[in-house]
Amino acid sequence: MLPARRYPYLPDAGLLIGRLALGVIFIAHGWQKLTDVGHSGVTKMFDGLGIPLPGLSAHFATWVELIGGAALIAGVLVPVAGLLLAADMAGAFWYVHMDKGLFADKGGYEYVVVLGAVALLLALARPGRFSVDDLLSRRREPAAEREPAGV
Repeated sequence: MLPARRYPYLPDAGLLIGRLALGVIFIAHGWQKLTDVGHSGVTKMFDGLGIPLPGLSAHFATWVELIGGAALIAGVLVPVAGLLLAADMAGAFWYVHMDKGLFADKGGYEYVVVLGAVALLLALARPGRFSVDDLLSRRREPAAEREPAGV
């Protein structure tokens, strides 16, 4: 195990990699809903799946995935973005994948559970040193109170 004090930037680098990967995936899914399927297509699909308020839910899913993914990449409002994306994946789990078993190749929930869990992890953890959130919080606190992640 690497001592955190010796390599204080490693946890921050890990958080950055996680935010970037998850952000790109969510942006891709939101962009697909927006441009390939379109709002009416997503609404129709959600209605067929029995998702309540399909028009509103389609807007929520599309824009939370697009804006939330971008927020993760930038590291801005990460707790809010992470919670909204986790809620989005909870809906996907409940209404689409829950009854199809674990494995994604059979329509199962493994993919949405991983996406939701990582989004929740990022919501509950600090966004890391390489984020807009951290930059703004550093401007607000005195230098004596700053401490590297993982210490």
